[in-house]
Amino acid sequence: MPTLTALDRVEDAVRRRGADLVELSHAIHAEPELAFAEHRSCAKAQALVAERGFEITEHAGGLDTAFRADFGSGPLVVGICAEYDALPEIGHACGHNIIAASAVGTALALAEVADEQGLTVALVGTPAEEAGGGKELLLRAGVFDDIAAAVMVHPGPTDIAAARSLALSEAVVQYRGKESHAAVAPYLGINAADAVTVAQVAIGLLRQQLAPGQMMHGIVTVGGQAVNVIPGHATLQYAMRAIESDSLRELEGRMYACFAAGALATGCEYEIDEPAPAYAELRPDPWLAEVCRSEMQRLGRQPVGPEVEAGLPMGSTDMGNVTQVLPGIHPIIGVDAGGATVHQRGFAAAAASPSGDRAVLDGAIMLARTVVGLASTPEQRDRVLAAYERRAGA
Repeated sequence: MPTLTALDRVEDAVRRRGADLVELSHAIHAEPELAFAEHRSCAKAQALVAERGFEITEHAGGLDTAFRADFGSGPLVVGICAEYDALPEIGHACGHNIIAASAVGTALALAEVADEQGLTVALVGTPAEEAGGGKELLLRAGVFDDIAAAVMVHPGPTDIAAARSLALSEAVVQYRGKESHAAVAPYLGINAADAVTVAQVAIGLLRQQLAPGQMMHGIVTVGGQAVNVIPGHATLQYAMRAIESDSLRELEGRMYACFAAGALATGCEYEIDEPAPAYAELRPDPWLAEVCRSEMQRLGRQPVGPEVEAGLPMGSTDMGNVTQVLPGIHPIIGVDAGGATVHQRGFAAAAASPSGDRAVLDGAIMLARTVVGLASTPEQRDRVLAAYERRAGA
């Protein structure tokens, strides 16, 4: 019998652990937890690698629901990012259960070849991707400091090897006015809800002058408590997005002027809070993305071509912050959701379907084989390590 190559061995390792990985995916899916509260999901994501002998660091970066699990001692440290937070009311409609299980599968597979490939495998549990910017917080805390390259896979309606994303920031705007009886003495009140209305009208008019790729969307989280009381407090929450971070900064300036207009027109006081770190745009490493594309095709998938990728609708992810600092990829692996897309209930159901289960295994296989390709290609390995040395010496 011919000796299995490292590429074959990591694929075999994923398939041997396939039932465990699918069980993990379903277990996380069954108990959805929101950002920074993913205690059960965080523990579940650690269990299989702990059994394999990974060294576990809990509360990585000072975050209660983050962890790092390391195996091996090679000079090429590769991070595999696991997400496991869910969405309010609609659960795992972004398929983070698939992300976590595929990341665990990738880590387990790479552990089989870590010594011979000169690898240190670092599974990083990253909370609060949907809201909170967990990866940016971990970057700031130094959790990625020794990692030379980072990979993860995200489910979606179609296969995309070199996935892109939009830069994103959020703002919570508090308007403070003055309550008064709405019939007896409305003239004594300062209507904070009117400030919200003025701001939203200004934002609506701004949309005509947006640069390509800029967008905003928001909700009113507080708008008054009783119809016969002039609201003395109102709150807006908006997300702003753009193709790249410089464009986002320009959009923020214009949006903040709209928020100020609401206060100026009504006489309210106001303050703006940024509830989470900004998300940078994804910058996928071209070589890693092309290897990943080949692996998708080898598994019988049909990733869209580069000419199509540029025109696809995009969301935002804090993995963009990671790829701005070190080489990385965030491919999208297709899940058949019957026409539903991410953040819809139909996609939540599909995340624990046979198609979702296949995505767990295919995702782990293609990531593990991509990392082996990096480790065993001298020119690319040297490139990534040289980039790490420059970053470490900066």
